[in-house]
Amino acid sequence: MKTFFDCIPCFLSQTLATLRRITDDETMHEIVLRRVLQLISEINLSQSPPAMAQEIHRIIKQMTGNADPFAQEKKEHNRFAMSLIPEIRKRYQNDPDLFVKMLRLSIAGNIIDSGIKDKITSSMVLQSIDRSMKTALEIKTVDELYNEVREANDILYLGDNAGEIVFDRLLIEQMPYEKVTYIVRGEPIINDVTIEDAREVDMLDLVDVIDNGSDAPGTILETCSHEFQERFASSDLVIAKGQGNYETLSDVNKRIFFLLQVKCPVIAKDIGFEVGSFVVKANTECR
Repeated sequence: MKTFFDCIPCFLSQTLATLRRITDDETMHEIVLRRVLQLISEINLSQSPPAMAQEIHRIIKQMTGNADPFAQEKKEHNRFAMSLIPEIRKRYQNDPDLFVKMLRLSIAGNIIDSGIKDKITSSMVLQSIDRSMKTALEIKTVDELYNEVREANDILYLGDNAGEIVFDRLLIEQMPYEKVTYIVRGEPIINDVTIEDAREVDMLDLVDVIDNGSDAPGTILETCSHEFQERFASSDLVIAKGQGNYETLSDVNKRIFFLLQVKCPVIAKDIGFEVGSFVVKANTECR
């Protein structure tokens, strides 16, 4: 699995991009970057990227006083994704394979990742949607997911990013959604989903929504709330969106289906799919 050592250049670039969202003060940029470099010199480089992103963004928030640098972008992502819903519903309302179509759209939404791209444009999202209907999926794994969703009594759906949550809702609508609980982050981190995003896209009107008590851009179980840890342990099935959740949960002894786009070569090597792939992968050792 990828460690933080593989990601140092990316994290430094992302830190500077985040700082530029907050302030034009280059002196502040330098002060925060020096503190981040000090952190990198001291930490265990074998930690997962989400664990280190958690620490870096805590420094940014503390030193700048801005608790949610991506707040405006998240609202824009949510609004744009919501604007697509009428056309999506019209296009697929009579589709005989609606579960798979919405599954593809859910993975298409994973392109809305400000931890990877500094700027997410509407054309990027539309291209991802278009590609989702043409890209091959592991049909056997998709069928396994469909069957297990129907059989499970308690499903946790771990969200990833704002905007993407809208496409998650479309997929959840094709499930026995009274059995689904949607999980958001406990505090703002990059453009990851929080309870506010769930409220903005009406997810609370569809399913129960709880936060995991953590500010990591993934699901680091030991940093999550006791309530979430209990729900995670007792659930029948976990559906986890995005690279951050894959990086933090792929070695956990739990039945999990990961839905994501592969966005870097190291994850591609670990997960067994090429960069750009749309992935539905089961934690098969936990059958």
